[in-house]
Amino acid sequence: MSWRIKLRDNVKWHDGTPFTAEDVKFSIDLINNPKFRAARRAGHELVRDLTVVSPTELTWRLEKPYAPYPSILSWTFIVPKHLMEKEADPNASTFATKPVGTGPFKWVERVPGDHITLAAHDGYHLDGPYLERLVVKYIPDLTVLFTQFTTGDIDYIGLQGITADHYEEAKGLADRDVSPVPQAFIENIALNLGMPVFQDPAVREALYIAMDKQSIIDSIYYGLPTPSESFLPKQSWAFNPDLPKQSYDPDKAKQMLDAAGWKPGGDGIREKNGVRLEFVNSTTAGNHVREQAQQLLQQNWLDIGVKMTINNLPPAVMWGDYWMQSKFETAMVGIYFMVGPDPDATDYFSSRSIGAKGGGGQNTTQYESADVDKLLAEGASTVDPAKRKAAYFKMQEFTRKDLPYLPIFQYAMVQGVKKGLTGFTPNVNVQENCWNARTWYWAS
Repeated sequence: MSWRIKLRDNVKWHDGTPFTAEDVKFSIDLINNPKFRAARRAGHELVRDLTVVSPTELTWRLEKPYAPYPSILSWTFIVPKHLMEKEADPNASTFATKPVGTGPFKWVERVPGDHITLAAHDGYHLDGPYLERLVVKYIPDLTVLFTQFTTGDIDYIGLQGITADHYEEAKGLADRDVSPVPQAFIENIALNLGMPVFQDPAVREALYIAMDKQSIIDSIYYGLPTPSESFLPKQSWAFNPDLPKQSYDPDKAKQMLDAAGWKPGGDGIREKNGVRLEFVNSTTAGNHVREQAQQLLQQNWLDIGVKMTINNLPPAVMWGDYWMQSKFETAMVGIYFMVGPDPDATDYFSSRSIGAKGGGGQNTTQYESADVDKLLAEGASTVDPAKRKAAYFKMQEFTRKDLPYLPIFQYAMVQGVKKGLTGFTPNVNVQENCWNARTWYWAS
């Protein structure tokens, strides 16, 4: 499959250097460099004969048809060749801490653990931006985050949103617009299948049916999210609505573990062949809502003879190598599995995407399934929507059966905005609603 790409004219990097096809070629070549720790290589690895035709035009061919590639390209960050080619080690570049882009806002500073400041890019090639400055504050404690929103120190809460336990209070705040908006994130318990205990399908299934999902949704999240059995959001055209519905049944979970040879020990914790059925669960420290959910699950699983220890970590530690290199045991995590609107989940489920085994991707559960690999390939190798849908429907059946992730719910993020700050447009196909920040403005 041949590709010809035409870039916009007169686009410049934030340092004034023209943005050209050489930057695109350099970026794709870098992603495909096995020495570079690319977050995602799927799709790009099929590129062949990448050629710069002119400063604003490139051609290449894909080794085989790959339907998700337009979405992958739209999510691929192009880096400036004139800066990155000088780096001795692109994995430890100064660019990572002082990035230069082409977007509506340019980098000013980062104060670790506190904030990032961005300023309007006067040379931006589209309309806007209309704000002079954006300050992204780093506040891991969600109660502190909400307090700063109520006092006016924060103008907009996105990404994590306002926690459900503060929703009613937030709706009554003067000069604030508060509303729930759907998100494509799925809240899960990720299981590291590299651990022997999780290689037993009976353990994964028993843990799942012993989860009181509805109590988590109703008592901790105040009924805002919707229960999920899939890694895809309900808004996706490839979402399979016919997956088996989880039913909370601790007695059945006990019977399942008994039948699989996991017998209660002297302290009530199950054992098999000298191995105790216990593990650590981690998530971001300071997320009090997740911590409540962890405590509920801890009791759920203790009731069936499984011991879960909670060990939460700062975000930089949690989502660094601990997560990416599969050093965790289990994790409570919200994941956006898609690539934009495309349901391709190669990055999370392909056996070639296991970072801990040298793959380029985020298959941190170390899930390996020949059937899923085949279906991912089928879904990506045709542009026929019906054939793609059939492949992804079947794939969801496998992930629901194999349970590398124990799905809990699809998020509904409670967005909070100070009145007068205008231009926000919810978009379920993005990870957070800053996607159109160039159109934001303060209404007079």
